[in-house]
Amino acid sequence: MEIETPFSGQEITGRPAQMMGFGDAVKNAIVNNYVNFSGRASRSEYWWFTLFNIIVGIVLLPVDMALGFDPLASDPMSPLSSFGVASTIATLALLLPGLGLMWRRLHDGNRSGWYVLLGVIPIINFIGVFVLLYFTIAEGQPHANQYGAVPTNTLE
Repeated sequence: MEIETPFSGQEITGRPAQMMGFGDAVKNAIVNNYVNFSGRASRSEYWWFTLFNIIVGIVLLPVDMALGFDPLASDPMSPLSSFGVASTIATLALLLPGLGLMWRRLHDGNRSGWYVLLGVIPIINFIGVFVLLYFTIAEGQPHANQYGAVPTNTLE
């Protein structure tokens, strides 16, 4: 007697055998999947790209300060305490790849990409950020799901 499960008939392939490297993750997000909101993304791809965003912010901070913008100014109402030009350009350039990557990361856990909105809706933002953090840290499904095959962590 065979027991029916939600995964009956689906091949369990397991998670990727290797992590995606830093350079491959950045290249995949920016070059290969700039505005791709379909498919799946592995944890390593997501977190390497997140680290890349942090590094870009750290590198551009002194550039913005050299251009006269001081995000560390004691007067938050000062016009020079706002976002710097270099940081703003980088943020806008990396916004779509970052959203697409988080969308695909949610797909890896068989969740809708619309959960991204939890981080934007003001009333539920505080809780939503922690929910999104959990979703991006959690292991994805070890089999194909409605969003595609298990990520391979290799550039195709």
